[in-house]
Amino acid sequence: MKKVTAFQPETPRLTMRQWQESDLPHFAAMNADSRVMEYFPAPLSTEESNALAKRCRERIQNCGWGLWAVELKSTAEFIGFVGLSHAPDVLSFAPCIEIGWRLNYSAWGHGYATEAARAALRVGFEELNLSTIVSFTAIGNRRSRAVMERLGMTRSSTFLHPKVSPSSGLQLHVLYRIAREVGSDTQDSQ
Repeated sequence: MKKVTAFQPETPRLTMRQWQESDLPHFAAMNADSRVMEYFPAPLSTEESNALAKRCRERIQNCGWGLWAVELKSTAEFIGFVGLSHAPDVLSFAPCIEIGWRLNYSAWGHGYATEAARAALRVGFEELNLSTIVSFTAIGNRRSRAVMERLGMTRSSTFLHPKVSPSSGLQLHVLYRIAREVGSDTQDSQ
């Protein structure tokens, strides 16, 4: 079996790492927080949260990259995840790689999402040699859209997310893209 090199990006304030069992209760509490989950169809149960963490852990184990657990270097506190993943196949612009984040409410407003996302973009462009990375969110999620814009991503289009119920008021999403080099081809890459 081929050994996979696992990337573990760091920033001055943050460590992005493989998931640990000790992250699970903190992650479940975060995924049950209505403020954190405002732009998702529903908060996650503990079982759903643990299953998501398991998928994140397996992806990193198998590929060396994914949605990394993020912790503060100063306290070793788990604050959420940031990283790269395959966009769901049901989306019209798939296949492609997306960048995403979800942080504890207490970690908002400190620039952590932008800081960690820049490190994830470096892995995507410099280590994985991706030509384009996308991100998307419900159109009303101004906080996440602001992170996308701080990263230099440009708004590409809006779309109705096929996995989100029209009755939720969250189906309309906005798609952002960033290319490896300014002026380079913006065709999606895997």
